[in-house]
Amino acid sequence: MIPFSKAHACGNDFLIVTEDAARGCDLAELTRRLCARNTGVGADGIEFFSWTGPDSGRIRLHNADGSVAEISGNGTRCVAAWMAATTAAAAESELRIETDAGLRVCRVNKVLGSAGNSFEITTGMGTPVASVSVVKLADGEQIAGATVSMGNPHFVIAVESADFVVAGKDWQEIGAEICTHPDFPKQTNVEFVRVRHSHEIEIRIFERGVGPTTSSGTGTSASATAAILYHGCASPLKVIAPGGAQTVEWNGGELMLTGPATLIARGEAW
Repeated sequence: MIPFSKAHACGNDFLIVTEDAARGCDLAELTRRLCARNTGVGADGIEFFSWTGPDSGRIRLHNADGSVAEISGNGTRCVAAWMAATTAAAAESELRIETDAGLRVCRVNKVLGSAGNSFEITTGMGTPVASVSVVKLADGEQIAGATVSMGNPHFVIAVESADFVVAGKDWQEIGAEICTHPDFPKQTNVEFVRVRHSHEIEIRIFERGVGPTTSSGTGTSASATAAILYHGCASPLKVIAPGGAQTVEWNGGELMLTGPATLIARGEAW
């Protein structure tokens, strides 16, 4: 039996499994099995965790399809919430988490509610790298956007319509094609951004290795970066996804992402 904890950040859900508990397992196969929505526990991915100190740890992320990802902002925040609950961390505590995209420092701003299982956390997400780009679809349509690296790859597309239609197609269809486009040999996350005003945007997310998701921490960060650089927005920026809102503060250096994370279950799986 493999012990796990389950957490979500704005509906973007992850299992947290220690490296010791998963030792000897095929991590890709284990992830596909446990993340299956109807036959497993259900999640967007598994964060495999090992402690490196009393307030620090190392994580390796596998997406729901078993593929390896460099980092998930929401997944990292879920792990920080799990660490905070496990260590009874107080407000203003800092937790240090090594990812395949580098060190991320998470500050526990406050405990939400009385159960002690939900937290507001600010994470240093590193410094974004962005440039304008165009992707040519199979039908010849050219989609303008921005490539943004948050330690993992993103392609961000600005939209005007409330239904996020792009070139007459649903955003999910466009997201699926761009995610696996030859321009991105390792695939890419795809975000669709609608500016509501200079300090607020709304997004939709097609996540590499998962598909449409309710939220994404790196997707939120990438979307905010593109909105600030290319679409007249300014920090602090509220980013609203289907699963809820997060706040980005960015003025050219390290991007800071603030949002909730909640532990929802503990259990054991075969």
